[in-house]
Amino acid sequence: MEEEAPKPDPEEMLPLLASPAPQKRMLAARAFCELQDERAIPALINLLKDPCPLIRVSAAYALGRNPSPTAVEPLIEQLNQDWNGYVRKGVVWALGNSRDRRALAPLLNALKTDISAVRLWAASSLGQMAQVGYDCIIAAVPPLIEGLRRDPMPAVRSNCAWALGQLCRELPSNIVYANALDALIEAFAEDEDMGVREDAKSSVLRVGDTRGLQIIQELEQEGWL
Repeated sequence: MEEEAPKPDPEEMLPLLASPAPQKRMLAARAFCELQDERAIPALINLLKDPCPLIRVSAAYALGRNPSPTAVEPLIEQLNQDWNGYVRKGVVWALGNSRDRRALAPLLNALKTDISAVRLWAASSLGQMAQVGYDCIIAAVPPLIEGLRRDPMPAVRSNCAWALGQLCRELPSNIVYANALDALIEAFAEDEDMGVREDAKSSVLRVGDTRGLQIIQELEQEGWL
């Protein structure tokens, strides 16, 4: 077996985050995509404004690896103004990892309005809201149902199915839960994409809902798939 490459030295990388040389800033930002060190957070926040989009992408992913409440507002600001879709994609991933209720509204907006690569990660980031609070789950479920039913990209619909499964596991058996389960079963039965159907089924299995499992079993026996 090949030995794993040694991780970068944080003591060496920290000062490079503020280097005048773009290559060094890039090297350091990428290093903190692997390393966790809260001392890097202020400099990584500054790099969200870097002129180079590749550095901004790396800073966003590094902040996702090093989540901090202080980074949430700067990430939201960057999501709202960055022209580069790759940067917005990284920001959306970082906001999901922040597990912060302030991220809910911008993630919902990204799911509805952004390009497909960003919508993809917005959906899975909304699945992380399961850890934030009941009110966030209740707010996230209807737009995810809409994404599962309406998004033109199968990969986005798949991530909506995954996220709904994550959120349903934290819900009591109420109307929001029932609507989400119905949407997953509907996707399993009717989506034109096999991958989406499989992901919808996996979400129902993960939730372990008796009614949902029974309906899926009946549909399979009737030869729907």
